[in-house]
Amino acid sequence: MNLAESLVTGAELRRRIDQVPQVDIGHFPTPLEQCPRLSAVLGGPRIYIKREDCSGLAFGGNKVRQLTFTIGEAIHRGADTIVLGAGGSQSNHCRQAAAAAARLGLKCYLCLSRDHKSVMQGNLLLDYLAGANVKLVDAPRGPELDAVKYGLAGELAADGLKPYVIAGPRSNALAAVAFASCIAEIHEQQEALGIDADWIYAAGSAGGTQAGSILGSKVLGMKLKPVGIASMRLVDRIERVQIAATDAAKILDLDLQILREEVHNTDAYVGESYGVLTSECIEALKLVAQTEGIFLDAVYTSKAFAGLIDHIRQGKIASDETVIFLHTGGTPTLFAYSDEFSASLH
Repeated sequence: MNLAESLVTGAELRRRIDQVPQVDIGHFPTPLEQCPRLSAVLGGPRIYIKREDCSGLAFGGNKVRQLTFTIGEAIHRGADTIVLGAGGSQSNHCRQAAAAAARLGLKCYLCLSRDHKSVMQGNLLLDYLAGANVKLVDAPRGPELDAVKYGLAGELAADGLKPYVIAGPRSNALAAVAFASCIAEIHEQQEALGIDADWIYAAGSAGGTQAGSILGSKVLGMKLKPVGIASMRLVDRIERVQIAATDAAKILDLDLQILREEVHNTDAYVGESYGVLTSECIEALKLVAQTEGIFLDAVYTSKAFAGLIDHIRQGKIASDETVIFLHTGGTPTLFAYSDEFSASLH
């Protein structure tokens, strides 16, 4: 590790993170597993997968880390109710929020955009099983859905509840804090494994996961270069990541500014649109499952891994380099896509 260039030590970064209100809902640290068969099929590089899908709560996923801090802040502020909206009915964030609220004895209200996967399967089924109050709406992701969330929160407050709305930019900043913690874990795990990875790839559109990866690796002086593979087309996704990382640095009292040119994020692997499978993501999903027995999801990680495969084949990652793939979870969505997968499996 190039600690000579670090802003703080790993222990100091953890101390600062520990000062931020949080709840204990996940299984951390998550494993960092080498994938030799996968590396061999792709002709190198050395591939490790950071198993955020093993974070414990409700089939795991990266949002467990984020909710550790957003719900931590909610409880710190005296909230008894969580309100969350998402851009799709199969939201991983909402599934994990519903489970976290159930575990902590909070009420949970979810505002989900009605779409082609609004079926009682996958994450939506789990939302109901966890006892969440689910509201399917015709508002798309963005200002319209935010208006629905805050309108609902106002109604709940009028009824005597104390709602906390999980929404950006604050939730993105807290997610970046959470994934700076993830990078601190990787920093320790790399030392134990005797590796020093060159790259870390992850699905990233809203900002928090990639922002925390950039912040953590920069603060700790790691050579790790974070790359985000977007699952949706957002014209402001670079700014989202930059703002989330900079805001997280302020929360952690770090004298650090994240520059736009430090954010490497591409939407080249989205395909037709968000939530619609591509042939490349199906190939990636099958390859990882059939070489390592690890299941990606249909919406995020399969497209991110498709991007990683393409970058390897283009020679953007050398065969003697080491890359970490951040598995952000989402596997319950697979069961909502059985029809699409059936055609590719026969």
